[in-house]
Amino acid sequence: MSVMVVRKKVTRKWEKLPGRNTFCCDGRVMMARQKGIFYLTLFLILGTCTLFFAFECRYLAVQLSPAIPVFAAMLFLFSMATLLRTSFSDPGVIPRALPDEAAFIEMEIEATNGAVPQGQRPPPRIKNFQINNQIVKLKYCYTCKIFRPPRASHCSICDNCVERFDHHCPWVGNCVGKRNYRYFYLFILSLSLLTIYVFAFNIVYVALKSLKIGFLETLKETPGTVLEVLICFFTLWSVVGLTGFHTFLVALNQTTNEDIKGSWTGKNRVQNPYSHGNIVKNCCEVLCGPLPPSVLDRRGILPLEESGSRPPSTQETSSSLLPQSPVPTEHLSSNEIPEDTSTPEEMPPPEPPESPEEVTEAEK
Repeated sequence: MSVMVVRKKVTRKWEKLPGRNTFCCDGRVMMARQKGIFYLTLFLILGTCTLFFAFECRYLAVQLSPAIPVFAAMLFLFSMATLLRTSFSDPGVIPRALPDEAAFIEMEIEATNGAVPQGQRPPPRIKNFQINNQIVKLKYCYTCKIFRPPRASHCSICDNCVERFDHHCPWVGNCVGKRNYRYFYLFILSLSLLTIYVFAFNIVYVALKSLKIGFLETLKETPGTVLEVLICFFTLWSVVGLTGFHTFLVALNQTTNEDIKGSWTGKNRVQNPYSHGNIVKNCCEVLCGPLPPSVLDRRGILPLEESGSRPPSTQETSSSLLPQSPVPTEHLSSNEIPEDTSTPEEMPPPEPPESPEEVTEAEK
């Protein structure tokens, strides 16, 4: 006797999440949909370091020190680890309001603002929140149907509200927010050191080779080194400049979004309520503070009703196969609709027990 096991398909929450994100590895990897520049970043880092390890490192390890390729490998691995951690993680996406929550928030707003006459623009949906004796405005997101937390903003590329939103970086293929900003900063810092390191030792390599065979002959024999020098030269200014800019922001406990909008340096001269007034404390909070968990629960399992894949029961399947006759109810009022008088199917009455005389006759 064979037994057939039917496995129900499990629908996880990442499959139904709104927004413009892509997921891999059953929801463990989360990125933006526009990943072309991210692949270019990988190609430039991997290509440049591969040429450096294949040609210059062997020569420099023999002529100068074997520690040169070791330190380069450490910088390379650390840069790749922080890049992938930044690109593949949840930056701090805030879930959108459920229909019941959105309706409740709408009722609160209508009760606060009152009825708006036709032709007039409704007042802005803003709540005031106090942080360190400073009034901070919480803005309403019409897409996510929520009042955004302080420092949160809606990313137009990923179509999500991100907590402590810094910016959307196409080079890493993801938003940079509260949950991956420290890894982004460590990535650009280590990439700056790696670029300077590779660029400097490429120059040393060309100088050592030129002492033996001449400068022009060295350039002819090492076209890969020339390519590395050009890539590092044009990359150096942008990466080092970006690292310096974010170091300045970390020291002030400020985000790129706040700096661009002039939130704390505008005409009002409003002080930054998130700054501790100390560079060390600001750096410790941004780079060494506790990392909050993701609130998306991407790998959680949706109920069958929400996933939309509820299998029909046997009774529903059998009833759908039977022809159903329409019941005319258009001439019946609400008081004249007949009540449901259907009763469960009657069971046949039990047979009376046999008498003792019949039992003895049957035994004979």
